[in-house]
Amino acid sequence: MTDTSIESERHRDKDRPDKNPGDKGHRDGTRTERTTFKTILRYDVPASLVVFLVAVPLSLGIALASGAPIVAGLIAAVLGGVIAGAVGGSPKQVSGPAAGLTVVMAETIQQFGWAVTCAIVACAGVLQVLLGLSRIARAALAISPAIVHGMLAGIGVTIVLGQLHVILGGAAQSSAVDNLIELPGQIAGQHDAATVLGVLTIGILLLWGKLPSVVRRIPGPLAAVGLVTVLAVLIGSSAERVQLPGDLLSIGLVPELPDGDWMAFALAVVTIALIASVETLLSAVAVDKLHTGPRANLDRELVGQGVTNMVSGAIGGLPVTGVIVRSSANVAAGARTRASAILHGLWVLLFVVLLAGLIQHIPLAVLAGLLVHVGAKLVNPAHIREVHEHGDLPVYLVTIVGVVAVDLLSGVLIGIGVSLLFMLRRMIWSGIHAERHEDGWRVVIEGALTALSVPRLSKVLGAIPEGGAVKLELVVDYLDHAAFESLAGWQQAYERAGGTVVVDEIGHPWFERGKSGEPTVRKGQESQGMPRWLAPWSEWQVREIGETGLPEQRTASPRVHAPMHQGTEEFQRRTAHLVEPTMRRLADEQRPHTLFIACGDARIVPNLITTSGPGDLFTVRNVGNLVPAEGGSDASVGASIEFAVGVLGVREVVVCGHSSCGAMKALIHGAAEDLPAVGDWLRNAEPTVSRAESATEPVTLDGAVPDAPADRLALYNVLQQLDHLRAYPAVAAAEARGELRLGGMYFDVGAAQVYNLGAGGAFLAAGEGRTGAATAVKRG
Repeated sequence: MTDTSIESERHRDKDRPDKNPGDKGHRDGTRTERTTFKTILRYDVPASLVVFLVAVPLSLGIALASGAPIVAGLIAAVLGGVIAGAVGGSPKQVSGPAAGLTVVMAETIQQFGWAVTCAIVACAGVLQVLLGLSRIARAALAISPAIVHGMLAGIGVTIVLGQLHVILGGAAQSSAVDNLIELPGQIAGQHDAATVLGVLTIGILLLWGKLPSVVRRIPGPLAAVGLVTVLAVLIGSSAERVQLPGDLLSIGLVPELPDGDWMAFALAVVTIALIASVETLLSAVAVDKLHTGPRANLDRELVGQGVTNMVSGAIGGLPVTGVIVRSSANVAAGARTRASAILHGLWVLLFVVLLAGLIQHIPLAVLAGLLVHVGAKLVNPAHIREVHEHGDLPVYLVTIVGVVAVDLLSGVLIGIGVSLLFMLRRMIWSGIHAERHEDGWRVVIEGALTALSVPRLSKVLGAIPEGGAVKLELVVDYLDHAAFESLAGWQQAYERAGGTVVVDEIGHPWFERGKSGEPTVRKGQESQGMPRWLAPWSEWQVREIGETGLPEQRTASPRVHAPMHQGTEEFQRRTAHLVEPTMRRLADEQRPHTLFIACGDARIVPNLITTSGPGDLFTVRNVGNLVPAEGGSDASVGASIEFAVGVLGVREVVVCGHSSCGAMKALIHGAAEDLPAVGDWLRNAEPTVSRAESATEPVTLDGAVPDAPADRLALYNVLQQLDHLRAYPAVAAAEARGELRLGGMYFDVGAAQVYNLGAGGAFLAAGEGRTGAATAVKRG
């Protein structure tokens, strides 16, 4: 079946009643999937055969690299499929002997012997069951991915260094360091047929992924081991072969407890249990990302792995973990349920029973070549790029060196220690620098300012000459007691010496009352106010620290520049680099969508209330948001309309009125005599007054009539200006062609509420799914 047909069948199955109505899923919220014979036969049986073909050579190779009996790898493969597949909590994960434990197992077998190692594996299984029952499986996910990837890479390097000796006709040394030291001599020595077979195995594995997809349906490990083994048999190679015991199926109780050194025994148990658990859990999480079926129950998976290792250790098998290589092959082959993992274990058992003789034809150098390829793949360039992008490359490298140079547990612990140091550094890091700024100094402090930063803070602040003007910009996530006292003390001393210090805090006001010695300890203790790009100058621009009262009651220090000057500085420093790419695209031409006609009132910010940015609005502002009648004495608004509609091709024209409009009040009460120009301009609004006086039905805001007469007049004014717009030839022609629509808008300043003009002539509140934009208005 092709991948396409499998995927389409998967989508069709979503509509089928596959789930058991009475099955409420696992406790952790995962759902279960109903297993039917048809599903197993159609999907799981083929997938299990694919996984079986991948598992056999890998199991043999891992047993070889661990220094365990070859049959121990096959026992672990069978139990990992049957028991872990049936009991575990990750339905599509396939378990078996893992390359990640080869180094630990080799050291353990060398230290304790095989019989005691089996007892260690069984005890590690008991510990895993206890960890699963305690429901702390997700705690393993707290380990940094850099450590996990570094651990796997260190294991890969260790495997490669050891198995290269086997390929070259020698024997692996007792440690990775010894293997590395002896490797040049091994390479320079004489090589026999084993070397050719090992290198040929590696070559086939490297080239297999580049072959046509039809050929690649055969798993690469199986193909490489099978082809080279057949070649070795045909040419009669004398290379050393795999040795199996004659009584392969006579399984007895293997484990033995040690005669002494119980601390080392316990340490080995904990080490194997922890590494197997972490590898299993991370593999389960990775497998969940590969499919859309039931999610893994990590606690149950840990219990299943523990039960499997108890049995595996008891009958002479290697420790079992979830294996991402087999699991990904399982998912890719279309497995639907846990039956695939179980069946793969049964296939391995049948293979051992019926075809054990074939295994004994496999040269050890072929398995060594397979392991070199597997070990090299554990050093994953994608993982290296990932940890580098997150700034964790040192943690990754230290973990690798620790695993290779010392041992796996020590390497992981060293990696955890370095990771904690990096975490601590990031939590307490603060960037502190001072620079000359016009007639004074600018000091910028970023990050978390804590006691550990005080020495550097004191050094930077102490280098600023006395008697100057200092602008202190605080962009800090946290300010502790020691840093607060240091800043406050320096500020007070600097100002006593004749200087001035202006504090500019971006974000939470940790130091807002620093001069008075009153800290703001927790976020939320003080309102943080609006972001600067939304707030008026008076709410964010710096003032002298000694001032009191509300912002509008304060007077700026003579040293502080005018608000506009400060605003442009703020833009260049914090905003310009953010909008520069957009402005670069708009540099040569503008293509606004909307002509926005608004009042000049300072409280109306068109881009704010329309959530628009550069290039969106062509804005015309005047007193009263008026559109003089076409052909009138004032041509400035008409020129803007003609340019926007005829040249820029805007697709919408919106007239925006607002509450508490001074122009509307002047129309009602009369313009002041000392404002003759205003009086002349407001004659353009006389049709608005006539319209309001002759109206038989009031214009409403969400069904209500505004209380203030000026606000009621502002609504009529919007409608009247839309009528004036339609008298412009350019507007009328574009609207007739369906290329332009006219809309009205009203902004209630006190409520910060936008109203859009609806088709029925009433204004409706924007938001809550009512009207997303100004609505087209029918003529008249």
